[in-house]
Amino acid sequence: MSPATDALAFSEATSSEVFAERMTPGKGGQLPLLMAAVAKHTHELIKEFRPTQDDWRRVIAFLTAVGHASDERRQEWVLLSDLIGASALVEEINSRRPKGATPNTIRGPFFRSDVPERSRGSSISLDGVGEPLCVAVRVIDLDGQPIPSAELITWQANAQGLYENQQPDLQPEHNLRGLFHTDADGRVNYRTVMPKGYSVPDDGPVGHLLAAAGYPLHRPAHLHFVVRAAGFETITTHVYDRNDSHLHEDALFGVKPELVRDFRTAGADASQTKQVDFTFVMVRARPERAK
Repeated sequence: MSPATDALAFSEATSSEVFAERMTPGKGGQLPLLMAAVAKHTHELIKEFRPTQDDWRRVIAFLTAVGHASDERRQEWVLLSDLIGASALVEEINSRRPKGATPNTIRGPFFRSDVPERSRGSSISLDGVGEPLCVAVRVIDLDGQPIPSAELITWQANAQGLYENQQPDLQPEHNLRGLFHTDADGRVNYRTVMPKGYSVPDDGPVGHLLAAAGYPLHRPAHLHFVVRAAGFETITTHVYDRNDSHLHEDALFGVKPELVRDFRTAGADASQTKQVDFTFVMVRARPERAK
């Protein structure tokens, strides 16, 4: 029998099997299996909802618009992954840690890797706009021992709930971002301003789609952190303001009890600067996950 007649015929019943059959066994590691699974689930959705040709063209148009909305300052694909819970699920699967260790959350779409190093005690607020906040951080291991020279990257929204790369013409470059290194006792302190909670960007295709579906797009006020140290698993996480009214409906599924803190005023004088303290607890990296 010829290959043409021996192959499965494409039909509604066999569509995903026909796709999988064309993969080259042993080539690309897990990629053929992953692609076959993606195709299978996509075909199952199509069979379940039975979209018209126009419906499917609208899906393609949406995906195209997401690509067009992504550039070096804005990553709409990351936003889509975050808002449907895919990013949070990947973190849950890949960063299980023992009790007492700081949990991971997602990095989010506004991270920048080109963060300038700043000295301990300095301010990351380059425009000085907002209510002053002092941040005191300590980095330790599971035994409570300090981790000196750990790298700590932080970034946040401003007092209007906007990141610097959302407002490149209104905020200074690298505003409210900084890279620090812990001292011999594992400590870093710096000055900033109170972050404000915000709605995730709704001016692009992802925001338009989810807003139309009635999905809550709120994020409670928070600070972002990435903490790295040789021999330890990297921590990517948030610290949340306990008093934010949207703490229970974070659009990016990042709120965990261990990450909620009081952004408090020190002393009885309400005019004093607010402060927040947080201790990051790192775990030793397994050999296959050393970074």
